[in-house]
Amino acid sequence: MNTACTPTEYARRYGPWAVVTGASEGIGRALAVELARRGLHLVLVARREPLLQALAADLRRAHGIECRVVAADLADADALRRLADGTHALDIGLLVAAAGFGSSGALADTALDNELDMVDVNCRAVLGLSWLFARRFKAQRRGGIVLLSSLVAFQGVPRAANYAATKAYIQTLAEGLRAELAPFGVDVLASAPGPIASGFAQRADMRMSASLQPDVVATATLDALGRSTTVRPGWLSKALGWSLTLLPRWAMVQVMARVMKGMTAHQSPARAAGLDRSTG
Repeated sequence: MNTACTPTEYARRYGPWAVVTGASEGIGRALAVELARRGLHLVLVARREPLLQALAADLRRAHGIECRVVAADLADADALRRLADGTHALDIGLLVAAAGFGSSGALADTALDNELDMVDVNCRAVLGLSWLFARRFKAQRRGGIVLLSSLVAFQGVPRAANYAATKAYIQTLAEGLRAELAPFGVDVLASAPGPIASGFAQRADMRMSASLQPDVVATATLDALGRSTTVRPGWLSKALGWSLTLLPRWAMVQVMARVMKGMTAHQSPARAAGLDRSTG
């Protein structure tokens, strides 16, 4: 597909139902709200059921859509099976994988269990979701997949080394999937935003001087689906992204090192970096 869908065309293009992970807050919530505005029924997935139920009630009331809630921790190996069972009877045409979390600080100062948990949520779960719905969409010859990449996906990032590596995996996965699934009428997009005012920085113990609102990212991302492989949503993402791409990779790493040093200057050098889920 080479042209963007208008809001009223979204349900016709992708079918009546979409799955959104990480829907309880931040970018995931904003994407769910925007999809509801475009007329899609939603399967909302995250860990915290009360937040999902409240969002579902709001979206039903505001947009007249149907919502299903699946409370699941995507780090749990059984979560994918539960989601597959819960959506088997629905005409799903769109997957938006927005669940994820990050950390800051030197990798050697973090808790290994938390870093491995990040790989499970940011990579392993996304792979499972992509595999599950790619098979469905390929068979029905219609669908779309949106994966949340990041500005940090395109180079190593000192003091966020593992988080950046997980996003590099997502970016590469989306690029490969787009080429594989395009012949079957399935659109795939990597959304690579810069700093977002979503609570992520507080949980990852970072301080950002500038950030974009989640609704800006959501609208730009959904508008780009079907038009490109990667979108840098919002002016800040574009400005930061293109300024970095003008540099050789080693210089990009050095720039990001200085950026992260500023964002984590308040941390004690001996402190083990704190982690928490950014969505879900």
